[in-house]
Amino acid sequence: MKLTRMLHSAGRFRPVFDFGEREVAHWFPGHMAKGLKQMRASVRKVDCILEIHDARIPFSGRNPQFQETLDVRPHLLILNKMDLADMSGKQRILKQLEKDGVRNVLFTDSLRQSDDNIKKLVPMVTELIESRPRFNRDENTNYCLMVIGVPNVGKSSLINSLRRTNLKKGRASRVGGEPGITRAVLTKIQVCERPIMHLLDTPGVLPPKIESVETGMKLALCGTILDHLVGEDIIADYLLYSLNRLEKFSYVERYNLEEPSDDIQHVLKRIAVKLGKTQRVKAITGVGNITITVPNYTAAAYDFIRAFRKGELGRVMLD
Repeated sequence: MKLTRMLHSAGRFRPVFDFGEREVAHWFPGHMAKGLKQMRASVRKVDCILEIHDARIPFSGRNPQFQETLDVRPHLLILNKMDLADMSGKQRILKQLEKDGVRNVLFTDSLRQSDDNIKKLVPMVTELIESRPRFNRDENTNYCLMVIGVPNVGKSSLINSLRRTNLKKGRASRVGGEPGITRAVLTKIQVCERPIMHLLDTPGVLPPKIESVETGMKLALCGTILDHLVGEDIIADYLLYSLNRLEKFSYVERYNLEEPSDDIQHVLKRIAVKLGKTQRVKAITGVGNITITVPNYTAAAYDFIRAFRKGELGRVMLD
């Protein structure tokens, strides 16, 4: 009955998101430009490119600048964080990627201690490399791969997972929950013994110009652009719009709402009340200044976004 009521209220939701006059900040600092330059310079030493992207946005935000690098080497697209993605449309995604010229795709969840898909990676890569001429690297029995992708899609987690699976060793790459953790360019890391396989880890590189505000918002929601560049309030509002559009209403029960809502202020107020997130502010009245307690909307927005990124609001497909 409750679900029926939620679905019935879906007709009241915004059909489109109003971005107003907003422009997404171009987050392309010096280390990214330097990273892209060094990646291009190192492509001669590389046998295969591993491009890692977030499975919730398989099309949005893939860096077109990588394309000229990718065309000269075998290429495997790894859609990571599949545990957070609604995989019911997997065939549609694969068909669209094939249409875009991407035929080798692997879905992974590299945070899991044992992901069967991670075990498929080395055989897939070996087959890809051996089915194409290696030119100047023919005599070399060691394989070298380059890992590329936009920030915070799980490159370091994937590297650590490969080492755990193939070498029974722990972390070689620092893992962070926000974009920009891997700054040292092209660190060489061994991930397999037979065949000997090294990865060049690279910093996350965003396109210098993001094609649309909506693409930028999806990237921000998945944590690949620093939150403060876009604003937690607008990311939270776009998240609410997306959840309602996809009929993912678990936020209603989580935050003690009576029904789904399209009003972000109302939702954030409920979240603040539920979490006890309040702040004391001075108010000027006719009889002087008084201190009042109000909901902390910023803290509520942060909790809402964090819950989504951890998969606590259900699996979603934003593309």
